[in-house]
Amino acid sequence: MQRLFLNVTDLTCGHCVSAITECVSAVPGVDAVHVDLATRTVSVTGQPDRTSVAAAIDEAGYTVEG
Repeated sequence: MQRLFLNVTDLTCGHCVSAITECVSAVPGVDAVHVDLATRTVSVTGQPDRTSVAAAIDEAGYTVEG
């Protein structure tokens, strides 16, 4: 099992957390998602593909840093 961390620059509220959790959870290989509003990070466990996770976040309207 892997853990992937992404910084999302425009996380501002609980709705953002819910939206990102929902879209990332649907990515194949993702077992769990934790979004930390205070640090603006998304932690993904399972066998996540970084490109697919970042694309899902982008499609939801948020920006992955780096």
